[in-house]
Amino acid sequence: MLKTPRTGLTDADYEALSNLRYTLRRFMDFSTSAAQEEGLPTQQHQALLAIKGHRGEDAMTIGMLAERLLIAPHSATELVGRLVSAGYVSRRADPNDKRRQTLELTDKAEGVLKRLTAIHLTEIREMAPQLIHILKRLQDEIEP
Repeated sequence: MLKTPRTGLTDADYEALSNLRYTLRRFMDFSTSAAQEEGLPTQQHQALLAIKGHRGEDAMTIGMLAERLLIAPHSATELVGRLVSAGYVSRRADPNDKRRQTLELTDKAEGVLKRLTAIHLTEIREMAPQLIHILKRLQDEIEP
């Protein structure tokens, strides 16, 4: 849901937003390259991370994965199929609802994800001061 924008935008607003988008694109480019070096397309890396990072009471399902990745359920089903074929994910019928399938990472996925997460956290920690500065400028502009 879009919020009503404030009026009276300044050059500093444009600069801060431009810098934020640039920094996020740089991180996404880094992430894509790192995943590719591990032999993973970006979306598969994101899926593995979403499964590993899920902390809900129920196990991760294909529907939940679709929601986390902002993709259609049929696209998530195809993605999971590729992950299963590559040996990264196993799927099982949900014992409470046989129509749903739950997802678990394999040992192979755990190893790849551990390496990728370590280098991503290093990159984020290096970028953090710049991101904090940009976000603070944006926040300062909206506070009265």
